[in-house]
This record gives sequence, structure tokens and C-alpha cells, in this order.
Amino acid sequence: MLTRKQFDVLDALIDSDRKIPQRELSEKTGMSLGGVNNALKELDEKGFTADNRITAKGVAEMQNYRVKRAVIIAAGFGSRMVPITLNTPKPLVRVKGQRIIDSCLDAIKAAEIEEVYIIRGYLGEQFDQLLYKYPNVKFIENPMYNEANNLSSVVCAGDLLQNAYIVEADLLLYNGKLIKKYQYSSNYLGIPVERTDDWCVTLSGGYINKMAIGGKNCYQMVGISYWTATDGKKLFSDAREVFNSPGGKERYWDQVPLEYCAKDFKVEIRECSFSDIKEIDTFNELKQLDETYR
Repeated sequence: MLTRKQFDVLDALIDSDRKIPQRELSEKTGMSLGGVNNALKELDEKGFTADNRITAKGVAEMQNYRVKRAVIIAAGFGSRMVPITLNTPKPLVRVKGQRIIDSCLDAIKAAEIEEVYIIRGYLGEQFDQLLYKYPNVKFIENPMYNEANNLSSVVCAGDLLQNAYIVEADLLLYNGKLIKKYQYSSNYLGIPVERTDDWCVTLSGGYINKMAIGGKNCYQMVGISYWTATDGKKLFSDAREVFNSPGGKERYWDQVPLEYCAKDFKVEIRECSFSDIKEIDTFNELKQLDETYR
């Protein structure tokens, strides 16, 4: 198994066919020059790198960290987007001519993630239009979307949560590189903020230790996360248990690993910025982004 620093160096090398200087690797990975130098020495000894390039053996090793699939949660009604969602599911609403969901689907495609599942419910048949552009997409029906919160969608996903991204379908993704081909550990996208009234998390020892609505010096949550095989399996098991408990239908899915069953998980934050991604919550926000709705 690779260490985190070894993984980061290989991840920086894997899509390049040229020798990358250590200073550039330091910039790409956020590691010190000394840390990069030590990681390269270790990787050279294992035969994973040579002359600041990844070897065939290194490429093969990275396949152990390859993201296998993406699960997109798209079943809800989108009540705060009325009236536009009365006839169109929120993810299929167009912003400047492009469907909201397309930005994430394009990034998933660019990362060569071939297994893509969309969990649909409200006006579900309309999602069939995506097949013209994304023929590999498969649909999972959520018959509980009208009576339960999005935890029901994760329960519908089952074992597909392993080695998988979970993506909320109402995100405009401006930085497609946030969807990476390889992942080392379970993580949740978050934007560092001094203060927020939105859903947020704080860290302890490098892992998420608290989830809340509103906070200071925290990370505002963004609806893209990754789950390893082990954590994805636990997530489904715990999600099903919470869903079947009293009041479970009212829960959000991310409360399971980050709040109710937090002791079972070690989830990191993967930092991004407000310029990378935008969550469209309300019709007013949509009008601000696209003047044709005004």
C-alpha cells in the first residue's frame, strides 16, 4: 500500500509523459521539496518511478486507487426552485443553455469514470434525455422520493457506494478537475470559510469531527464526496439502519457518516473554492445566474 505522500506524487505524475522537476511536483502536491525528494526515493526503490517519471509498475499500482463509479442523487422535487421545477426536474434545468447536471457528467466523463448511476424520482422519465449525450448512464428508481429525504436515495444505491463518488445533482461545476480519476481516502469537498449559515464541518486530527448548520472557522460543505470500498460498504449498512429507525426518513444522507455514525468513519476534507463550484438552491439564485429567467 502506498503512503499518502507516495500516492500524491504518483497522482501528479500519472497523466504526464515527461520528466517533471521536483519543484513542479512540490507545487502540484503541496508538499515540501524535501518531502517530494523522500517520496521519489521510496517510489524509485519500489520501481514505481524512474527519473521523475511514473513507470508501468507505478501505473499498475495506481489502479488500486482508481475511482470505479459515480452515483448522482437526483430524485428530489426542488421545492425552492418553483416555478421552474413544476415541469422540469431541478438537475435538468438549463443555466445559460446547459443543463445543471451536465457540468458534473462532463467532469465524470473527462475522468474516464465509466460507471455512472443517476438516482431519480420526481419526473424521472425526463432524465432519459441524458442518454443521447451520455449513453453509459444507468438509472436507479427511488420510489420513496416523495415521502423521504435524500437518505432514501443512498439506500437505493446499495453496494454501488463502494469506490464511488456521491454527487448531488444540483451543482454547477466550474472546475471539472475536482472529479479526479484516483482517490486515496474517503473525503468530502469543502470550502474554507470564516463564517457560514450553511451546512458546514470542522476537523480534528485531519478528519471531520462535527457537522452543523452554521459555524465559524469551518468548511462549508459542497455536495461531492468520495468513499473507499470499505467506507462505502459501511455507509450503505449504516444508512439502511438509520433510515429504518424512528424519524429516519427525514434524515439527510451525509448525516449518517458525519454525525450519527461518525465513529465508524474517518473522512477528510478536500478543499475547493467558491469559484470552483456553485450550488443552486433557489429560483432567485437561478435568476442571478441566468437573466433569461428574470
